[in-house]
Amino acid sequence: MKDFSHLDAGGSARMVDVGHKPEQQRVAVAAGRIVCQPETIAALKKQALPKGDALTVARIAGIQAAKSTAQLIPLCHSLPLNHVAIDFEVGETAITIRCEAATRAATGVEMEALTGVSVAALTLYDMMKSADKTMRIEGITLLEKTKK
Repeated sequence: MKDFSHLDAGGSARMVDVGHKPEQQRVAVAAGRIVCQPETIAALKKQALPKGDALTVARIAGIQAAKSTAQLIPLCHSLPLNHVAIDFEVGETAITIRCEAATRAATGVEMEALTGVSVAALTLYDMMKSADKTMRIEGITLLEKTKK
């Protein structure tokens, strides 16, 4: 039988013990996008969406989500985040979302970056859904993971 890091000898789920690993500076960058109609992007740029400033709300939601990753993903470790940044690139038919998360810890911070992007995208969807029923979230991926 294969050994799984998140299962104990009896097959029950467990959190991996990272206590033996050294603390290191760790950074992860994730990205994704939400595809919209050009009219939705125009309304976003003009701050004319019915629910208000979607980018500011999505930025705050993404940062808050990254900070809450251990509460959302059952076996993730709670990490002391030193930095979380959510940035947007607004194109003609899509908004690219980028999240950078950093910590000094014994385990990586990629789940926090991915969670930040995911929740920021969901928040944009919520903030713009009355204006655009065709939106789709796509391509959420880890771009970079480093440790020093």
